[in-house]
Amino acid sequence: QVQLVESGGGLVQAGGSLRLSCAASGRTFTSGVMGWFRQAPGKEREFVAAITWSGGITYYADSVKGRFIISRDNAKNTVSLQMNSLKPEDTAVYFCAAKIRVGALIRTWNVYDYWGQGTQVTVSS
Repeated sequence: QVQLVESGGGLVQAGGSLRLSCAASGRTFTSGVMGWFRQAPGKEREFVAAITWSGGITYYADSVKGRFIISRDNAKNTVSLQMNSLKPEDTAVYFCAAKIRVGALIRTWNVYDYWGQGTQVTVSS
């Protein structure tokens, strides 16, 4: 049974930083993709960033490029999202997700195989 557990959310002022972590258990990931998505109230779930387990190739949404950094630790089976220069529009529940095969559609939430429970990020103005 694969489990993804996010941590690190919270309340921060605009311009501040937060670091989210996602710990994966039940499977050792050596291939595939780990992604971060977010969902604000009344809005659809949207892609934030992703990274391949093999090679560490990264992908970012335009809205976070240059501010967020995704990284992975293969030995610890964890993925992190460093969020800098946060804006009120970054406020959302952030979800970690795992996709077994890299393939296409990395930015599409409904092709991911496993999901965490989400962690709230609130950015005050």
